[in-house]
Amino acid sequence: MKHTLSVLVEDESGALSRIAGLFARRGFNIDSLAVGPAEAVGRSRLTMVVEGDEQTVQQMTKQLDKLVNVLQVLDLSQRPAVERELMLMKVSAPAAQRSAILELVQVFRAKVVDVADDALTLEVVGDPGKLVALERLMTPYGIEEIARTGKVALERASGVNTEMLKASSSGGRVPA
Repeated sequence: MKHTLSVLVEDESGALSRIAGLFARRGFNIDSLAVGPAEAVGRSRLTMVVEGDEQTVQQMTKQLDKLVNVLQVLDLSQRPAVERELMLMKVSAPAAQRSAILELVQVFRAKVVDVADDALTLEVVGDPGKLVALERLMTPYGIEEIARTGKVALERASGVNTEMLKASSSGGRVPA
């Protein structure tokens, strides 16, 4: 199972290296990693996606907590969270196919951020599933390049679990 970990750290040189080293020493692969400034000066937030069973991820979380610069570790996989990713995609777009591509861009609420004679560069933000779906639909047109940020996530302040709502609405029931 994939787990999304949110790690708040002191913004000091070597903090990311120590965290990555901890995972590497244990033979763990980090599927996705996004790092940036957090809400307070001198702190950064790492959002990482790792694969493993519940017990293994709990062990890694405890080991992360022991690192000097780590202030907080949350496994967002079991909590209501907002998750987003950014993707830039350059697609082959000759005049004959451009209108079809632009229709798909609108459906996915993506943006065209660069236009050339034979290509369009798209920007799309959303949950990872949305990005994968757009990528699959653009493949027949010819994807020239892709750059993705990796997932960023925060725990939902509202506590509303949208995944639970999606699952319950497909069964026709609203959770109590």
